[in-house]
Amino acid sequence: MFFSFNYKSCAFGLCSLLSLMLFSDATDYGVEELQVKPIWKPSVCKRSVKIGDYVHYHYYGMLTNGKYFDSSYERGVSYNTYVGSGWLIDGMDKGLIGMCVNEHRLITIPPHLAYGEEGTGEGLIPGNATIIFNAVLLDIWNANDSIEVTTTFMPENCSKKIKTSDYVRYHYNGTLLNGKHFHSSYEEDSTYNTYVGQGWLIKGMDEGLIGACIGERMNIVIPPHLAYGEKGDEKNIPPSATVVFDVEIVDFHNPNDDVVVEILKPVENCPRKLENTDFVRYHYNGTLSDGTVFDNSYQRGHTYDTYVGYKRLIPGMERGLIGACMGEWRLITFPPHLGYGERGVEDKIPGSAVLTFSVHIIDFHNPKDDVQIEVMTLPENCKEEGARISKTGDYLTYDYDLLLMDGTKIESSKDRTGNWGSYIGTGRVIPGVSRGLSGMCVGEIRRVVIPPHIAYGEPGKDDFIPGSAVLDFTFELHNIEDPLPDGMHFVWVDDEHTPESEEDLFHEMDEDKDGFIILPEFTSYLLNQVEAGYAKLEPGNPQEDVITELFRDQDKNEDERIDRQEFTFLADDEPPQSKIEDEL
Repeated sequence: MFFSFNYKSCAFGLCSLLSLMLFSDATDYGVEELQVKPIWKPSVCKRSVKIGDYVHYHYYGMLTNGKYFDSSYERGVSYNTYVGSGWLIDGMDKGLIGMCVNEHRLITIPPHLAYGEEGTGEGLIPGNATIIFNAVLLDIWNANDSIEVTTTFMPENCSKKIKTSDYVRYHYNGTLLNGKHFHSSYEEDSTYNTYVGQGWLIKGMDEGLIGACIGERMNIVIPPHLAYGEKGDEKNIPPSATVVFDVEIVDFHNPNDDVVVEILKPVENCPRKLENTDFVRYHYNGTLSDGTVFDNSYQRGHTYDTYVGYKRLIPGMERGLIGACMGEWRLITFPPHLGYGERGVEDKIPGSAVLTFSVHIIDFHNPKDDVQIEVMTLPENCKEEGARISKTGDYLTYDYDLLLMDGTKIESSKDRTGNWGSYIGTGRVIPGVSRGLSGMCVGEIRRVVIPPHIAYGEPGKDDFIPGSAVLDFTFELHNIEDPLPDGMHFVWVDDEHTPESEEDLFHEMDEDKDGFIILPEFTSYLLNQVEAGYAKLEPGNPQEDVITELFRDQDKNEDERIDRQEFTFLADDEPPQSKIEDEL
């Protein structure tokens, strides 16, 4: 049972009733010895009163007949004093010894340990009176006390600890020693931000924060001479009060801190590292020091693309990206003076917050970059003097695999039917492919890395090649064909079998000798000449398509047949009206 007397109880005529309940063994006849009767005591008592301690307690004072004579509750403030220093009557000095904070006890004091034969001058306590105090201890401290720090949670990783001159962000819940709440940062929905060891905090808090880790939670008990002293804070903290702070360290940094980079997944083969003025594409996950995510490129479904070294990024990110390899994962942590400073970003990043970015470098390039070529396989005959290598204008037949730099497969010629080929150096393929295929020998396999400005640029291509993407090709060359003369789509290559006149040629093509050449006759004749090795069609497009274009070019009146007057096949060939071009 827990009874608390106060002047209001007496005001309603309850003192006599309560005294009968609580002091049945303390009659008007008084007592000869000091009696201490605990009414309630906390299960955990970290500290008890000893001589020389300074205490705060509330009390209700009465005689053994239940008559009230004094109460600290009536004055609205606790009674604060030293124990064993002559500031109290002997019985109270002795009755408080061993008492715990929040303990409630009845202290019955005989006259010789109270006010003796004379009582008090005001007549409230008569001579030879036994007096009873119903007391509750609120606070206890000693002039020799220092702070008490108890860690209630310690994170597994504590690579850095708070030191003097650091700037710290922490949450706290502040109470008096008896548990009475006086303030909390959680109520403000904001951390408390300050420098440590610079006089911005009470001394006990300055001392208590030293050595703490990010994420650590601790209980800091601070005696008044290291807290708010004899005056208190003149608001919620009484004079000479012990204060208790439950603290959670959110983050901290030092004005001299720089960027910290941790390589999470290194890249074994890193021929080139990111430099200033490079354009980089990367994914990131941005968190505060407590793990709160404030931004994430993955949620938007595309990389963050930007130049490095042109102040398009906050300084900490620019410094943290320098030296990265393509495909690398790294953790970049930097202080607020290299991030978003004291203001932060509204509704996302608190002011003075330390930021951590988990970054995956997808690719990067420089506007000055050219193709990078790595020969993977080179046949022995390609090393011989005079070996045929590809050059501008040649038509090449090859296989290819196309990846992004993070290994994402885009496409492969092996997934399609038929041979794949293209002219190089004639604008029919992206510039980087033309450069990458130049100088190749049949049978050679090479890797070609192409920066976006000579690939598909900022727009990318359709939905499968991202904008500003570096491309990773692997080419295997199967055949090289010389180009036909400019504007020609069919040429004779064997003088001995070349018709001597258009008249002869017309009659050879006109199989049924009806005076007209129709498309099947035209096609059959040219294919026979090509198969026999007497002639050559323009490479790069299906032969039937090229022949059809040539036929239409001869069929001036578009009646689906060629008469002798229209036929000028041995004259300089005009380019067909339409062509099928490679899209690579």
